[in-house]
Amino acid sequence: MMGIVSALTGRVGPNGFGSASTAEKVTEGIDATNLTVIITGGASGIGLETARVLALRKAHVIIGARNMVSANEARQHILEENHSARVDILKLDLSSVDSVKSFVENFIALDLPLNILINNAGVMFCPFSLSEDGVEMQFATNHLGHFLLTSLLLDKMKQTAKETGIEGRIINLSSIAHNFTYRNGIRFDKINDRKGYTTNRAYGQSKLANILHTNELSRRLQDEGVNITANSVHPGVIMTPLMRHSSYLMMSMLTLLKLINCPFSYH
Repeated sequence: MMGIVSALTGRVGPNGFGSASTAEKVTEGIDATNLTVIITGGASGIGLETARVLALRKAHVIIGARNMVSANEARQHILEENHSARVDILKLDLSSVDSVKSFVENFIALDLPLNILINNAGVMFCPFSLSEDGVEMQFATNHLGHFLLTSLLLDKMKQTAKETGIEGRIINLSSIAHNFTYRNGIRFDKINDRKGYTTNRAYGQSKLANILHTNELSRRLQDEGVNITANSVHPGVIMTPLMRHSSYLMMSMLTLLKLINCPFSYH
């Protein structure tokens, strides 16, 4: 419950920041000139703001996006504000195994280091459907796609961390929704079962999988002695296109936030 209250009110934590803190405030004074960052879903919402601010801090940003028209518009938006920004875009559909593999091949071909991987993209509360690989869409996009992407890029990140001496970072965007999944957690034997499917619990299931992946990856990296950290990050309450399948919830949260005079942003 306290986590929900903190997310809604923007309460500041031990590090001095809360859900109401802006990306520019959090990164103030950071020089990311020597860093290369991949951000999935960087064409809109939280991903776009993350890409914009990291580019502002001089990082080389690679945006992975399903919609290349939107990705190019996002890149132009960043460049209009920051003419010296280093931003590239690559096609990435996380619900497709082939697309994830193709993205990794295209990134490796750029012969760039990789310091930070931000697994941000996702879908939420969408009606039941299967990916081209036959997997329930929220689980395929939010978890499996990022799981595969991270696995395929891990050697590049290890190499970069070793050669540069700079700690690598893997960040999985999580959600407090991981507390509101199916009764027994992840339905491993019924991932693709339409029967009993609910949009919100399926989303919670995918976010729980994100956190479990992060925890185990973090443990393995530590055991291996690799200079890379893996963390799950709940971004707080931010209205973005991710909410497009739940207009009722969006309006309810907006009303609540106005009533409690909560800092609020909508992308």
